[in-house]
Amino acid sequence: MENKEEKQKSYEMMLSQQEELLKDETHWLATLANATALLNMTLPKTIFAGFYLFNENELILGPFQGKVSCTRIQLGNGVCGEAAAEKQTVIVGNVKEHKNYISCDSEALSEIVVPMIKDGRLLGVLDIDSQELNRYNQTDQNYLEAYCEKLVNVF
Repeated sequence: MENKEEKQKSYEMMLSQQEELLKDETHWLATLANATALLNMTLPKTIFAGFYLFNENELILGPFQGKVSCTRIQLGNGVCGEAAAEKQTVIVGNVKEHKNYISCDSEALSEIVVPMIKDGRLLGVLDIDSQELNRYNQTDQNYLEAYCEKLVNVF
């Protein structure tokens, strides 16, 4: 596992790269597609990096990098549904012990889900899974929330 300084440098580079990508593209679909690739390239031990987009009363799979995944998630169900319903980031150190976990990939061991909110309105969530236990912490949360703040401007 990388140290805190290495992790912060990686995230700062990712935020900078995303800012450059946003200068050239304003369509939400192309932006989210490239964002997943950038996340996948930046975050070690990532097995899923993607977006679930809010549509009426459920989350629908959007652009992602990883294996085939769940396509629809009800609000409140699973880690994604929890983060969406509460409009708060959720970090799960061991998904196998999380009572409300939905298993889309048996290799996933930890997860972070960041809601994407614009003007108080839920747009979707950023979902990142790792094959390593306890992969995500407050540093990840801070940077990924800042990342999502940049992305919501394309909606």
